Amino acid sequence: MMKTKVKPNIRELTIDRGISYPTDTELLMMILGSGTKQTPVEELAGKVSDLILSCDYEKLLTRLLKINGMGKSKALSIMAALELGKRSSRSQNVKIKHPQDVLPYVLQYSTKKQEHFISIYLNGAHEILQVKVNSIGTATQAIITPRDLFFDAIKGDASSMVICHNHPSGKCNPSEHDIKTTSQLIEGAKLLGIDLLDHVIFSAKDYFSFRENNLLFTDC
Repeated sequence: MMKTKVKPNIRELTIDRGISYPTDTELLMMILGSGTKQTPVEELAGKVSDLILSCDYEKLLTRLLKINGMGKSKALSIMAALELGKRSSRSQNVKIKHPQDVLPYVLQYSTKKQEHFISIYLNGAHEILQVKVNSIGTATQAIITPRDLFFDAIKGDASSMVICHNHPSGKCNPSEHDIKTTSQLIEGAKLLGIDLLDHVIFSAKDYFSFRENNLLFTDC
């Protein structure tokens, strides 16, 4: 079966400009190496990228193996890269002290055409335990419920968390729905003994922090 390989210029440009140059999809293309005649590597990488954003980590390997053009070797290569990244992050004891500290972990979603609601779960020292996409919505709204949000917090024994979502419009000011949802989530967090530290709305070039703007209240 004929295979389509990664375009050489991606690797060459990465060597020339550094590993931060490629997009997420291009990084996946380099890990995958090639696709198939029916599924070119660009398409395969795109499917993998979408799955990584939406699937629980524990179920990811099984779901990867169901993608046309993926074999055990490619699926395990993806999982090995992700697991290495997780272990490296843990070893660095990354702490969240300011709203800007969360941006490197969510900016990959800033160019998405739908709103992505993301939770960053932290331990008692405000070190990152997990970054999770809880919901993918429309171009103007991501629907989230306390149950969706707090299930992983409880499961992962998180002491606190920061919630984030992108605004595809590029304008980061919160909507009335954003403010109301944040108020409801703060109430839910209090009941569960989890500290909701901030809600950060972001785009590729800007961000809005509820904490910095004194909007972490519950009586709206």
